Amino acid sequence: MSRIRLLYVEDEVFLGKIVKESLESRDFEICMVSDGREVMPAFRKFQPDVCVLDVMLPYKDGFELAREIRAIDQQMPILFLTAKTQTEDVLKGFESGGNDYLRKPFSMEELIVRIHNLRQLVGGKAGQAPLMSEAYDLGQYRFLPQQQELHFGETIRKLSYREAELLKILSENLNFKVLRKDILLKVWGDDSFFNSRNLDVYITRLREYFRQDPGVEIMTLKGVGYLFKVVK
Repeated sequence: MSRIRLLYVEDEVFLGKIVKESLESRDFEICMVSDGREVMPAFRKFQPDVCVLDVMLPYKDGFELAREIRAIDQQMPILFLTAKTQTEDVLKGFESGGNDYLRKPFSMEELIVRIHNLRQLVGGKAGQAPLMSEAYDLGQYRFLPQQQELHFGETIRKLSYREAELLKILSENLNFKVLRKDILLKVWGDDSFFNSRNLDVYITRLREYFRQDPGVEIMTLKGVGYLFKVVK
C-alpha cells in the first residue's frame, strides 16, 4: 500500500512539529505549511492525497484555502482542525468545501482514523480504481454515499462528509425508526449537547434538499429519533 501524502497546514509550530513527526512515524508522507500564503503553491507542487487545514491561519484562513483547493480539485478530502465550537463556524467550514472537522485538542488516533475514512470515501487519487459504489433510490432522488452526491434528474448536489454519513444511516433504515443517540454516536462520536444541536441543523438541511419530492419525508419522533419515509 502506498504512503498517504498529506498536506498539513498549522501555524502553531510546536503542535505542528509533534503532529508531523507522529504521522511520519505511522508511514505518512507530510508536507507541513504554517503560512496561509504558501499553501496553494505547496498544494500544486506536493499533490497531496488529503489536506488537513487549521482554521485560524495568518494571511489566509482555512475556509478560504478550502475554497481555493475545491476550485482546483472537487474530490480532494479536506479535514479542518479548529478550536471553534460555534455551530455557524462548523457549518461555514462545510460550506467552504470541507468534508470533516476535528476540534482541538485532539488525539492522534482519532486524527488518523478520520484521515483514513476520508481517503477511503473518495477512493484515492485520480487514476486509481474507484471503490465500488452503492446507491439508494429515494423517490425521485438517487443518493451515492461514497461520492457524497444526491442526484435529482440532471442536478447533482455535493454533500458534506457528515451530511452523507447521516443520510446513509437514514437510507439504510428506510421506513424504520432510528434512535437519535445512535445517530450521534455513529456520526459525531458522542451525544453531547453541542453535537445534538448540530444534528438538528443537519436534519433541517436534508429536509430542504428533498423538498422537491413530497413523497420523501424525514419525520421527527419526539424524544426518540427519526423515521425516514419514501412513498413511491
